[in-house]
Amino acid sequence: MGDVLAGIHATWEFESDSVLIRFERGIRTPKLFQALRERRVPYEALAAVTLSPGKRGTVVLHAVPRPGADPLMEAAAGQLKESGDPYRLVLPAERETLAEYYADELRTAVAGAPLDEKEPADRFLVTAPPAPLHFKAYDGKATFDGSKVAFRWFWTGASSAKWKAGDQTFPVQELSGVEWRSPEVFDGYLRLLRRAGAQQPTQADHDPAAVVFGLGYGPVHESLPFAAAVLAAVRTSGAGPATAPGSVPVPALVAARPDPADIAERIRHLGDLHEAGLVTDEEFSAKKAQLLAEL
Repeated sequence: MGDVLAGIHATWEFESDSVLIRFERGIRTPKLFQALRERRVPYEALAAVTLSPGKRGTVVLHAVPRPGADPLMEAAAGQLKESGDPYRLVLPAERETLAEYYADELRTAVAGAPLDEKEPADRFLVTAPPAPLHFKAYDGKATFDGSKVAFRWFWTGASSAKWKAGDQTFPVQELSGVEWRSPEVFDGYLRLLRRAGAQQPTQADHDPAAVVFGLGYGPVHESLPFAAAVLAAVRTSGAGPATAPGSVPVPALVAARPDPADIAERIRHLGDLHEAGLVTDEEFSAKKAQLLAEL
C-alpha cells in the first residue's frame, strides 16, 4: 500500500508485506508503547482486522494477531488492558472514513498473506524485543543477555528459600517456556519454566526460577518485553517442548513448606498495597486471612 495512517500514540506505515507500527514518545503515550518503539508486523501474522467506535469521540482500528505469531502477545496471555494493546490504533472519529479505507486495504493484504491467517502460527512471525534486557522485581534483579537469564536476589525482599538457593543463572536451553502474571494484579510474577521433569515450588516467592512483582516493581513495560524476549529465545533454541502454538508448558510443581518469616513479609507487602489504595479493605482482610492460614 505504501501509505501512512497517523493515530493517537502511534503511526502505521503500510508496506507491501507488512505494517510498520511506530509508537510516539510522550507523557501521554503508554509506557509499554514507548518501550517497544516500533514493531514490524507481517500480514501473515494477522488473523483479522476490525474497526469499532472508541471512547470519547474516537474510532479504533484493531489488527488481531494470529495465535502463536507474536512472542509479546503470547507472553501477555490476554492480560493486557485495551489501552495497552499495541495492535489497536486509536483515531479521532472525524477520520472514520479514512480508517474504513485502510481497514479494507489491510483486510485485503491479510487475506493475501502466504499462510492461512485463520490457523495458529507454527513459529513467531513478529520479532521479539532485543536483548540485553533487565528490570527490578520486588525480590531481585532479572537480566537477560540473549542466551541466559540471571536472577540476583535483594536481601530486603527475597524469601529465605531463594537466599538458600543463591543467585541463579538459567541458559535458555534449560527452559521450556515463560509464565508472566501481570504486576497490575496482586501476586504478579515472572516464572521461568524448566524443562520437562524439573520440579518447581507452586509459590513464586519460594521458586528460585521466578521473581515476584510488587508496588513499583516489575512494571508491564519492563517485565513483559523481558518475558517475550526470553520466550522467543527458548523457541529459537529448540529447547521448548513440542506443544501447539499458544499453549503454556506446565512445570512439575511441588508444595513448599511455608516459612513464617516469608508469610510475615508478604503480609507487610500486602499492607503497603492497602495503604497505597491498590487493595480494598475486603481484599486486604481476605488475603491476610489466607496468608495466616498457611502458617
